Amino acid sequence: MVVSDAERPASEGPVVRAHELYRFYHAGDDETFALRGVSLAVEGGEMVAVLGPSGSGKSTLLSCLAGLDEPDGGHVVVAGRRITRRPEAARAALRARWIGVLLQSGNLLDHLSVEANVRAAQALAGGHRAQAPAEVLAMVGLADRAGARPTTLSGGEAARAGLAVALANDPPLLLADEPTGEVDAESEAHLIALLRRRSEAGRAVVVVTHSERVAAASDRVVRLSDGRVVDG
Repeated sequence: MVVSDAERPASEGPVVRAHELYRFYHAGDDETFALRGVSLAVEGGEMVAVLGPSGSGKSTLLSCLAGLDEPDGGHVVVAGRRITRRPEAARAALRARWIGVLLQSGNLLDHLSVEANVRAAQALAGGHRAQAPAEVLAMVGLADRAGARPTTLSGGEAARAGLAVALANDPPLLLADEPTGEVDAESEAHLIALLRRRSEAGRAVVVVTHSERVAAASDRVVRLSDGRVVDG
């Protein structure tokens, strides 16, 4: 049986490694650099918070790590696989199997129930999963909301449902963009505990955030300013 690159076991070393990432955008004659040579390596069992002011490049970095955006320079390796400079179909296959992504805009399909959203994410990965959808929802405290549609969830529930989708395939890398940005203090504490539990289970967690509470709970803080790492 031929095993695809997306299915091969992860190699040793950092779960995710970004080397000298550059990303720039053109608007007319103006050129704006979102990333200026950013490098980052995150090991399994480590939770890293990425902080910085708006426009510092945090979300662009997360998108490049996830293979949702291509850097103009540098490369990203996830679980021993290079995800940059590959066809979109190859990046999508690697992302579905090895990366859980929780974006600020949400990752839930409104026409599906919470449980069906988890099942859909598992189907994209070809059925690879460590737990049944009900177990994934129980892990994030939403067992009693499995049949609910996303539009009926509270802010905290929606954030946890999005996290359940990101964790559907037990990925070695979890990337989260402002997961606590629109929730109350109690929900934030719950989400931080879930993220910590993930890293303590040996997975790599990278959280883009403005929250000092998330930063305080992380093993390491990386601060960006004007597209550059200034600390961490």
